[in-house]
Amino acid sequence: MKAWTVKQPGGRDQLVQEERPVPTPGENEILIEVKAAGINRTDILTRENKGLSKPYPILGVEVSGVVKEAAASHPELKPGTRVTGLVNRGGYAEYVTMPADRAMVLPDAISFEEAAGISEVFLTVYQTLYWLGELKEKESVLIHAGGSGVGTAAIQLARQLSDAYIFTTAGKAEKLRTTKKLGADVAINYKEEQFEERVLEATDGRGVDVILDFVGASYWEKNMKSAAIDARWVLIGTLGGTTVDEVSLIQLMQKRLSLKGTLLTPRSDTYKAELTQEFAEKAIPLFEDGRLKPIIHSVVPFDNLQEAHRQMEDNENTGKIILKVSDETKRPGKG
Repeated sequence: MKAWTVKQPGGRDQLVQEERPVPTPGENEILIEVKAAGINRTDILTRENKGLSKPYPILGVEVSGVVKEAAASHPELKPGTRVTGLVNRGGYAEYVTMPADRAMVLPDAISFEEAAGISEVFLTVYQTLYWLGELKEKESVLIHAGGSGVGTAAIQLARQLSDAYIFTTAGKAEKLRTTKKLGADVAINYKEEQFEERVLEATDGRGVDVILDFVGASYWEKNMKSAAIDARWVLIGTLGGTTVDEVSLIQLMQKRLSLKGTLLTPRSDTYKAELTQEFAEKAIPLFEDGRLKPIIHSVVPFDNLQEAHRQMEDNENTGKIILKVSDETKRPGKG
């Protein structure tokens, strides 16, 4: 099969397509013929990681496709079933294995390209907003990077599952318009405005209940000012740096803040399976009836992976960048 790995850790010029053997599924795994794969920042971090050991891994952590080999433990996932979900790398390939308890069955209304934009961002958001951020009905939330794949997913989930009052930030007018269409109440251009001032103005000085933070160090003081008493602040990225100088712990104590950091990719298989199953139960029906939708920025051919990584590194995308691995096959029962 064709698969993407790296010549050596580094820039996107190090991406290389190779012939690799089709993987053999282990116990409780399924083999998937991949139709599309999502592009994620974790893939770029893996590509750049100087600590990678040979043979270098196939990149990619989320896919959609068709089951080719079933697992005895999950007979419902028979060959031909359309699925999507997270994999332990290997997604940028024509075939990949996936733990069967991590597979989500796709409704016919969702294309493979759309499905490849669901797992990483929506599961990340569900984890951060609900398992860690404990967002409740009608609370307020500040979602940074609102035009990103995770940001667009967060706005939708906060609106559909919690009817939250949503603040979001972005640096381009197009991204701000998209966030409003998805349900944001207040969309702030961080290049032109001080977001903490807008938050405090709109909440009569109270601040927000939950902060979803992709930025890190450069937003530390502004997030601190934006947080309400007893707020939950979840850090899932460090685009603005990793080190904060002169942190005042008394501020955390005075506001009784809960500050949590998380990464989804390194979580255990059990954690990912439990998260997937809860999310599928609560959210997949909302995709089926159109209340939730993955926002797709572009669909890039399989042979043009470098362009997909360029779009993400240049922060061009509003929503997800998808790698189209192969054309859709006929769906089960349709000839």
